[in-house]
Amino acid sequence: MGSKTVPKNKSRDPGRDPQPPHSAEAYGSADTMKTPSLGRLLEISGPPLSIAEPTLSPSLSAAAGPHAGALLDLLRRRNGFYAFESALHVFPTHSEGPEIGLDAWNARESWRSEYGDLAHGCLFFAEDVFGCQFAITPDGIQVFDPETGGRTPLADDMERWARLLLLDFRKLTGWPFAQEWQSRHGPMPPGKRLTPKIPFVFGGAFDLDNFFLQDAETGMRFRGRIATRIRDLPDGAEIEFQVID
Repeated sequence: MGSKTVPKNKSRDPGRDPQPPHSAEAYGSADTMKTPSLGRLLEISGPPLSIAEPTLSPSLSAAAGPHAGALLDLLRRRNGFYAFESALHVFPTHSEGPEIGLDAWNARESWRSEYGDLAHGCLFFAEDVFGCQFAITPDGIQVFDPETGGRTPLADDMERWARLLLLDFRKLTGWPFAQEWQSRHGPMPPGKRLTPKIPFVFGGAFDLDNFFLQDAETGMRFRGRIATRIRDLPDGAEIEFQVID
């Protein structure tokens, strides 16, 4: 059990910038597609995570709003995938084996129940290596911080989201940590993400020794309890938490 001061708006930038295996320019020449950035993202991504015919349930379609067509078009081209050495995870429409589908991941009784109204209005369709969620919201594509429930606007639509990922994948996917972790420990299993032992919001370091591999939903549930506990605390407030090895 310990006591930690809760700093607000702590930077989540890993601060590590090794040379990537490919430059953004190497992802393929421009084509005639209406969504060239999504096309390039798919070119460097792994195989589909589900063989099911991609469909969106009525609840998912309603949550995606005007972005439903673009999301379904992406998943019809590849129904879920990993990219940037598993740092980016895009959920398939349907659960299959260890892979969780969009309906299950966004179910009210799932991990999002721990966040209460902090997750309201979000359709979570992808995540980075730390479990930061990419969410479709009424205000466009946003990044959802699992430790605070805070949202950061990122893009107006799916195509711009893909373009930003290609341009800044180190920061937006946590690729340097995914690469370094797997170079030490081997491939990251499906359904797992890197969770900080000491949460970033409590001053946890962006150091590989501060991370462990955890089931993605379990990690989100734990951090959801943190987010709802600290949401109304003033700057500099202290909170007790327990770290269990």
